[in-house]
Amino acid sequence: MPNNNSVIGVVGLGAMGMGSALAMLEAGLSVIGCDISVSARDLFMSKGGRSVASPAELAAECDIVVLLVVNAEQVESVLFGADGVAAKLAPGSLVMQCATVAPSYARALGIRLAESGLLMLDSPVSGGTVKARAGQLSVMSSGGSDAYAKGENVLDAMSATVYRLGDSAGAGSSVKLVNQHLAGIHIAAAAEAMALGMHMGIDASTLYEVITHSAGNSWMFENRVPHIIKGDYTPLSAVDIFVKDLNIVHQTGRELSLAMPVAASALQQFTAASGIGLGREDDSAVIKVYQRLSGIELPEAKAAQDKGTAE
Repeated sequence: MPNNNSVIGVVGLGAMGMGSALAMLEAGLSVIGCDISVSARDLFMSKGGRSVASPAELAAECDIVVLLVVNAEQVESVLFGADGVAAKLAPGSLVMQCATVAPSYARALGIRLAESGLLMLDSPVSGGTVKARAGQLSVMSSGGSDAYAKGENVLDAMSATVYRLGDSAGAGSSVKLVNQHLAGIHIAAAAEAMALGMHMGIDASTLYEVITHSAGNSWMFENRVPHIIKGDYTPLSAVDIFVKDLNIVHQTGRELSLAMPVAASALQQFTAASGIGLGREDDSAVIKVYQRLSGIELPEAKAAQDKGTAE
C-alpha cells in the first residue's frame, strides 16, 4: 500500500519540475521543492508549497525524493555531492530518478543506492510542460515492487500513464532513450522538410496544413512546425537538450557496438545549431541551420523585414 504520510522532495523546479510539484500539491501530497534559483523557490511558495535551497535540507524531512533535473551530472551532485541527500536519507527512503540519463548510469545508480539502503525507481518522464502541470505525464519506469508501492501516490499525482518495464533500474531509461532517439530525429527531419518546402517556394502554413493531413506527418512535425511558422523560438524544450540526449544515444550505441547513422545526422544538426548560438532556443530552431546554409527566409525574418518596411 502507498504511504499516505510520505513527504516528497522535488529537486529541480524548472518547467517540468515546477509543474509536477504543483500537480502533487493539488493531489493533496506534502511537497517540499528544492532549486538553486531563488525565483523558482519563491514561485513555488507563492503557490502554497514549501521550499529549500539545497538537497541536504530535504533529507531530514523527506522519505521520497523526486529528481527532475537536467542530466546525470546534476543527479550525481544532488545525490552524492557536498550537499547530497543519499548519505542523509533514512534507510528505506525512495529516490525517483526522472532525468534522461544513460541506461548504464541508471543501472549503476540503482546498485549504489541499494548499497545505502535506499529504494530507486528509474522513472524518466515524457509529455512536456503542459502535461507536467496537469499531472498527465507518461512515466517509463522500472524498479522493485517495494519501490513502486512507496511511490504509488507520487506516480498517480504526476502521470496519466505509468509503464512498468522491469524490476530493476535501467529498463526505464532504456525506453526513454529510444523515445529521445526518435524525437530528436523527427524534429531534425521536420526542420529539414520545412526548409526543403520553403526553398521551393511553398508557403510554410500551406505546407503545414498539407503534411499534417498526409502520411508524412509525425507528432513532432505537428507540434514543432507551428513554432517555426510563428517565428517563436521560446524554449519549451531547448536545442541543447537534444545535443545532450542524442549524445547519450551515441554513448549507448558505442557500448552496444550498434551504429546509428540517422541519429548521428540529427545530432550533427543540433550540434551545429548550438554552435551558432541557438542552444537555449526552442529545439525547432534547428531549422536556422538550414537558413544559414541556404539562405531560406524564415517567417520570423520575414515578419521583421515587413516591420522595417512599414516603419
